[in-house]
Amino acid sequence: MADRLGAPAAGSDGQTDHGSRGPGRVLVALYGTFALAAGARAAVQLATQFDEAPVAYLLSAFSAVVYLVATVGLARGGRGGRRTAVVAVLVELVGVLVVGTLSLLDRQAFPDATVWSVYGQGYGFIPLVLPVLGLLWLRHLAELDAGPPTGPPTEPSAEPD
Repeated sequence: MADRLGAPAAGSDGQTDHGSRGPGRVLVALYGTFALAAGARAAVQLATQFDEAPVAYLLSAFSAVVYLVATVGLARGGRGGRRTAVVAVLVELVGVLVVGTLSLLDRQAFPDATVWSVYGQGYGFIPLVLPVLGLLWLRHLAELDAGPPTGPPTEPSAEPD
């Protein structure tokens, strides 16, 4: 959101909310879509097939919660929202890497796929790429809020004649 002069709006903690436009909006939309997709998938699987692969279906439900928390953190913005998003995105990255690896090493432990199985293969590997992009975006936002270095200005060095 911007004020009447076109400057980015300040977040709830008084800091500029750079995440409410451009790539930040795309990430919020992607995370929201994955929260909805993983949640709907898990709800159907838990309601109709729980006894077939309970671990896989519970992991899908867990991933939906992680995506939802990341969505809220990214959408909220500000320092608190970014902190929430960083934790959720790190949990997501660890989940994708651990579940992806385990699903390759022990296929019998995952008789049915989860969102994170084989590193998100069923979702075009987006679950593997999304947390990396999310962390890069969150680092970019933190750097923007930090502003330029506050050290003393440096004098240009005089070159010898």
